[in-house]
Amino acid sequence: MTTAAGTPLNLTNLFRLSDGVAASSTAAYPRAAGLGGGDDEGEGDDEILPAMADDDYSAQLSWQSQSKDNLKVLMENFSPDQYDRFEAYRRHALPKQAVRKVIQQVTGQQASQPVAQIVAGFAKVFVGEIVEKARQVQARRGETGPLSPDHLREAYRMYQQETGNVGAARPVRAKKLFVK
Repeated sequence: MTTAAGTPLNLTNLFRLSDGVAASSTAAYPRAAGLGGGDDEGEGDDEILPAMADDDYSAQLSWQSQSKDNLKVLMENFSPDQYDRFEAYRRHALPKQAVRKVIQQVTGQQASQPVAQIVAGFAKVFVGEIVEKARQVQARRGETGPLSPDHLREAYRMYQQETGNVGAARPVRAKKLFVK
């Protein structure tokens, strides 16, 4: 199945299509003049956050509208099973406190809440891709039912072949994922 633009329907493309606000690199910020303590009306020096130009703002709105339309088309083409999985995907999130602990263990430094939220988002996309590949493995083998650890191991192996090793640094402990 593909979108109207011809891109294949997978979790990564779905995330890009559905998350228009989070995926954008610019956002509209209100003018915050006069926060410097004085009554400097009209001076741009006291602006903390610059305002977005009108054409940039309209392009942003247009892009967000297009993203919503793409998501609507995508969701209309879902099978009931795909729709249930997508709803479960949208409902669930990794606990931010647990993500902050993992970041601290790996880096040895405290992570701020926004950093933990970003890492949790990337982790959610990674887990989604692994589950999607595991479903492909399951279908290729002609099996049904819940995913088994063997499906997940094979999906992770395929992911590594496609993208190279996950992570640039060597693990602290020689611990493998999805070990029997």
